[in-house]
Amino acid sequence: MDKEVRFGQTLEKIRKKAKEQGNIISEEEINESFAWLALEDSQLALIHDYLHKRGVGIGEPADMDDFLDDADRNYLETYLGQVSMLEPVCESEKMKYIQQAMAGKMGARDKLICIYLPQVADLAKLYAGQGVGMEELIGEGNVALVSGMELLGALEDPTEAEGMLGRRMMDAMEAFIAAHALSGDIGKQAAERVNRVKDAAKELSDVLLRKVTVMELARESEIPEEEIREALRLSAGKIEEIEDMDGSGKS
Repeated sequence: MDKEVRFGQTLEKIRKKAKEQGNIISEEEINESFAWLALEDSQLALIHDYLHKRGVGIGEPADMDDFLDDADRNYLETYLGQVSMLEPVCESEKMKYIQQAMAGKMGARDKLICIYLPQVADLAKLYAGQGVGMEELIGEGNVALVSGMELLGALEDPTEAEGMLGRRMMDAMEAFIAAHALSGDIGKQAAERVNRVKDAAKELSDVLLRKVTVMELARESEIPEEEIREALRLSAGKIEEIEDMDGSGKS
């Protein structure tokens, strides 16, 4: 396996393990994970810095409030203010509702949802500073919590419920963050394709002293016609140097 690939996989495993431990990992766990690389102290410091910037505490929990912006803080304050008005329950009462929910009682499931709403916010804070706002993360967590109620009946032990629901909420938040990052990457790639075509069109247009056609640009720049037309579509036909024959980006 390529060393860079293995390094990336090891780093991702550490982040995942830290999440499962409440966003904290020990220095010993980091050293053991990267023992195969025999890293120097300066290199380990870079790993620590990488983890810290992503909300992972080394040896002690990171203060996730440091990763919240004003909008996130305002939303959390409003959300927690609303859930604080719900009637609290003790651990034995919660277990009773879990058992009833496992038996299919809808009222118990509704009660459990209310019980776990504060936990959704706690889990969402673990993902602060990763490009997604608290409102979106909590929304994803709430949906996962509600859908998780349908799975309680498949559990054999009531004590498994909290772990199952927590994992579902975290998985939903992580999936949303990943999708958000992917859409950003796709948007960046699209912009790069448009700019590549635009630069080539401007260069040829400056030489010919007029707008150019798609076929001319494809022939002179060696950019495939399909890529040029795709760039026109992505830019809504706004590459001025390319002749737009029918107003639809087709020439």
